[in-house]
Amino acid sequence: MDNDARTERPKVSIGSWAFSFGPYESHPWSFDRFADFAADAGYDGVEINGFRPHPHEDDYTAAEAEGLRIRLADKGLGISGFAPDLRSTPPAEVEEAVYLARIDRIADFVRAAEIRTVRVDTITPPTGPVSVDDSEARARLVTTWRASAQRLADAGAQLVWEFEPGFWINRPSDILRIVEEVDHANFGLLFDTSHAHTLGRYGRRQSPAPELLAGGAAEFASLVAPWVRHLHLIDSDGSLHDDDTSVHLPFGLGELDFQEVLDGLGPVAAGLEWWTADYCFWPETEVDALRGASELRAIRDTFLSRQQSIREHA
Repeated sequence: MDNDARTERPKVSIGSWAFSFGPYESHPWSFDRFADFAADAGYDGVEINGFRPHPHEDDYTAAEAEGLRIRLADKGLGISGFAPDLRSTPPAEVEEAVYLARIDRIADFVRAAEIRTVRVDTITPPTGPVSVDDSEARARLVTTWRASAQRLADAGAQLVWEFEPGFWINRPSDILRIVEEVDHANFGLLFDTSHAHTLGRYGRRQSPAPELLAGGAAEFASLVAPWVRHLHLIDSDGSLHDDDTSVHLPFGLGELDFQEVLDGLGPVAAGLEWWTADYCFWPETEVDALRGASELRAIRDTFLSRQQSIREHA
């Protein structure tokens, strides 16, 4: 691949969790093996799963984090984001100081590694917190994420929330309410096409009653577009993995019309630095992700061409 092709925006990356979660959990790939795979398959970058044995912020000094970035750059890879392991610190259930202590360590790591995006979720299952009531939990979530967004801003990284069926706050109206209440310029949404389809069209794991969108993932995209700061793309048939969260199917094996969904995001999607292929829990990732970079670029190029045509005829 020529150098010009690897510097286009949006660039394409792949998440390392696909080789350490689900079917790979009993025999996870080393991060170095994953990085070699990503480079050989033609991705521009990688998104780091901060769950051991992949890079965890507590395992790296600043110099080692910088060295990680350099080793990836030597393979022709950038870093599209970092997804830390925050399972022990649900942001709505722990004291804010406890969560922020983790964020400070994450900030040190991403600053040194020059990572510009940190991904979080609510951690809490869809049934909601058990240690605090709902209103208190929501208030704590908002203030904690607002403070986290500021601390990460000081480290040069944005904070993005990935909403999904398997976690608390997964109804479209509630998602909008939280992001509006956080109300911080350095905080936004990570839009995962599979999660948006599973939630918007099928209402999986929403309670007490599903809040469905007639236009599915495309309508969901239009609804949240002003707050989208990062993008994961993969196909979906609306089903759940282990009755928990969205099944992530390789491109072309599900029900998604990616151009329709991307049209919902419009210029927001076109302006992102990275689009990430997310093969989470897929058992044949090492086969299907070999095509992922070219498939994702084809989706991107079609979308950008259509966006250009829209601008020219406006």
